[in-house]
Order: sequence, then C-alpha cells, then structure tokens
Amino acid sequence: MSSLTQSTSAQSTARSRTAPSRTPSAAPTQADLLAFVRRVAQDRDLIASLPLDPEGRTWVRLEGPDGSEAWLIGWPPGTGTGWHDHAESVGAFLTAGGALTENSLAARLPTDGWKTLELSEDVDRARELTVGEGRAFGRHHVHEVLNESHTEHAVSVHAYYPPLPRIRRYSRTGPVLRLESVERPEDWQ
Repeated sequence: MSSLTQSTSAQSTARSRTAPSRTPSAAPTQADLLAFVRRVAQDRDLIASLPLDPEGRTWVRLEGPDGSEAWLIGWPPGTGTGWHDHAESVGAFLTAGGALTENSLAARLPTDGWKTLELSEDVDRARELTVGEGRAFGRHHVHEVLNESHTEHAVSVHAYYPPLPRIRRYSRTGPVLRLESVERPEDWQ
C-alpha cells in the first residue's frame, strides 16, 4: 500500500475482528463484502482506534467474512493509491470517516499480456464517497482512491475475496494506461 506522496507508512498492530460466518463452503459475494464493510464502519471504537499518520496511510488488517481479506485504512490529506486493480478478487469498500474520491475505468481490460493500452474517451468514472457511502466491484476493476481534502483525514474499510493474490499498479498519462508493477501479498503484509 502506498500514498500519492510515496511516503512510507508503518503498519499498525493488527486488531482482528471476527465476521459473522455463513455456510462454510459459500464464498462471499460482492454484496456480502459490502454488508461486512458497512457493519465494520459502524464500530466507532474500532474506527477511532486506528492510528493516523500526518504523512502516510496507516492500516490494520481485519478478519473478513468466510475467508476474505479486510483492511481498515487511514488516509492523510492528499494521499491516494494510484491506479491499480485487485486481479481476480472481488471487493468492496466504504468510507467510515472524511471523504474519498474513486476514479475508475468503465471498461473491461485484458487481464494479462499487455503493458500499454490507449483508453477510449468515455471510460472515466468519478465518484465522491462520504461517510457511510461505499461500493462493491468485480474482478479486474481498475481504479484509484484519493483523499482530496487538504485538511481532513479519511478512514475506510475494505474487503476482498479471495484474499488478494496480487495488485497490479498502473501509471496513467491522458488516455494511456501502462502496467508498471505487480505486487504480491508479501509486499504489503
């Protein structure tokens, strides 16, 4: 996990929360993950316990439902993820404090075998997510999440299933999207 300023953020001590379980053989759906992040975001004590760093994002890994991966993330003013996807995982996130902006691509990109793509003009989507607002997304969803505030931290809850096998990072210049790197779980845990 990195910020727009590329500052290093110390990982907070993990604080586990157990999610209500469903049938053990059922994989959580996007709707299940969105319901989970909604419930977690309502735990004001947990949200308040996240240490906030003025320069870099902070995070705590949580136990998600039915084997999913979940995170509580603090966003200082002006930080963001950069363009990325979550490979084969479906996911959901919800703003628990402050406001976040999600820029995404409304286009199905090839999953592998490319380094540079030219995007058409109509693929960009932007949405502001204030407290209590979130969204679910499918596999290979390319987006960036930003705290565009100059003064206020934001906090969000994220969940992914299956647990993130990799994150692909992209750079973007106008309509050109370039695959820059691939991160594996050992890079952010």
